[in-house]
Amino acid sequence: MSNVLFEIKDLEVSYGSIAAIKGISLEVRKGEIVTILGANGAGKTTTMRTISQLLKAKAGSIQFKGQELTQMPAHKIVKLGISHSPEGRRVFGVLTVEENLMLGAYSQRKLDREVLEWVYQLFPRLKERRKQLAGTLSGGEQQMLAIGRALMSKPEMLLLDEPSLGIAPILVKAIFKQIKEIAKSGVTVLLVEQNAKAALKLADRGYVLDVGTIALSGTSAELLASEKIQEAYLGKKH
Repeated sequence: MSNVLFEIKDLEVSYGSIAAIKGISLEVRKGEIVTILGANGAGKTTTMRTISQLLKAKAGSIQFKGQELTQMPAHKIVKLGISHSPEGRRVFGVLTVEENLMLGAYSQRKLDREVLEWVYQLFPRLKERRKQLAGTLSGGEQQMLAIGRALMSKPEMLLLDEPSLGIAPILVKAIFKQIKEIAKSGVTVLLVEQNAKAALKLADRGYVLDVGTIALSGTSAELLASEKIQEAYLGKKH
């Protein structure tokens, strides 16, 4: 039996007359961490936003547990079990850390205290600062909050868009360690990341996007060993 949880087939997305995604296909199996790599403008964030239905596909199919997502409203995607931690974090600066987390649980009938405690275990800094306004947190702490908020809806699949962007290296390390813990707990992870080395060390498999098409795909070991990847993303010249 196939354990494919999530699948994109021949996806096309345009901004007006400009094609941003040009017929990509990929799949994510239950329990995997899969990463999408690529330079700025490759279409990584566009792909994530289309999965969440914040953008509409021009053509193609997006399926989660066999259900078609392309005609579904964004809030139903969350109820189905997909949660999105967006690029740029997008925390609510005038609300406290805990209020931000509560907002993440809006799709649940009532707040699950166990999930809240689990988020605080993953990111103890959030517990220390739970009464603090989110706007006063550092970039790394805001990223922890964005991930924690996404986990509050108890997702089966977590979309992480550029979690290391603009964050001090020591906090990037801490966040990536916790992404591994999240995956170990049974949450499937689709990770968009510019830090190719860190992403491939974490992920099981990867896809490389290049101007809206998939240029390469394979296991993390295969991609780390690829000369093309080394030249383009790991700074090694041959």
